[in-house]
Amino acid sequence: MIVAGEASGDAHAAKLVEAIKETAGNDVRFFGSAGPKMRAAGVSAVVEADRLSIMGLIEVARALPMFWSAMRKLKLAAAAEKPDVAVLVDFPEFNLKLARPLRRLGIPVVQYIAPQVWAWREYRVNALRRNCDLLLTILPFEKAWFEAHGLERVEYVGNPLAREVSAEKDRLAFAKEYDLDPNKPIISMLPGSRHKEIVRILPVLIETCELLAERDNSRQFVVPLASERCLADAHTALTASELPFTVVVGETYNALNASDAAAVTSGTATLEAGIIGTPMAVVYKTSTLNYKLFVPMISVEHFGLINLIAEERIVKEIMQDEFTPETLAGEIERLLEPAVNKDVRERLHTAAEKLGTGGASKRAAAAILNLISPPAGY
Repeated sequence: MIVAGEASGDAHAAKLVEAIKETAGNDVRFFGSAGPKMRAAGVSAVVEADRLSIMGLIEVARALPMFWSAMRKLKLAAAAEKPDVAVLVDFPEFNLKLARPLRRLGIPVVQYIAPQVWAWREYRVNALRRNCDLLLTILPFEKAWFEAHGLERVEYVGNPLAREVSAEKDRLAFAKEYDLDPNKPIISMLPGSRHKEIVRILPVLIETCELLAERDNSRQFVVPLASERCLADAHTALTASELPFTVVVGETYNALNASDAAAVTSGTATLEAGIIGTPMAVVYKTSTLNYKLFVPMISVEHFGLINLIAEERIVKEIMQDEFTPETLAGEIERLLEPAVNKDVRERLHTAAEKLGTGGASKRAAAAILNLISPPAGY
């Protein structure tokens, strides 16, 4: 059984499924909560994970009946199928609750990609201690942290993005395909993948681009979107502007690789941009209520994943009320300065090296299979 609930978790879980098949053979059967990539990898979808990607206290509260229904379907499926192991991929708000009934059914539980309890709501580590047989971590500092907090079986498998995030097109090829001038500045604006993120964040990004264009009309603006659904969410904001945005779907890595600088909505994309080495500002905006409720619970110095890994503020984080067109435009212009741009790229490269040499999915697959059938003397 394998359960994911967001686009990034779907991608990581799909790679894990393929790695398990490579090791154990194609006779392994998978079912659970699956997004499009997991379904393509052969996971039978008891629940379609695409429907579960919702963020924010108010938004989640409104969707509670849907989450309860998904939880019930998965518990019934687990009881009927009696899987050898349940692998819960990220998605902690849902998966930490699902782990308990799975353990009661006698199913070993693996949490792949640890919830960021070291960053906020540390008390959730108690649920992991009670209901998790094996925790597979993807950030270098996590293994020691969780062991110090009482988890007995923790393995660091490396980051699934390490050595797997790369562009297929260089700057010249990308510029040629989208009718951009490679000799003029290219700036990417990433508004996130959730509906509420796009609605709240993209308008500020567009106003920033308008301000940057007023100051220098040679600047070119790219809006990379994860899917056609995101394009529908972004349509109103984009068509309201007179700027000639270049909108690309499914080419985020290529766009970032071709860009001189970027604004990236906080989340996995900040790590991906860091691995590619694009100088960026990390941005985020949620409802006032969500922000006031969540921020007091946060116990780390940085929001951006690449800053957390670097253990320093390589890229500026512009959040909530500070997130204005004037503030972001000023930071983008700073990043376009040649000396600053070169320095940030070098520091991002150093931080990305901490993620390891790749192969996280294969190591995670081996750890899961060892839990089910440990080798002699284990």
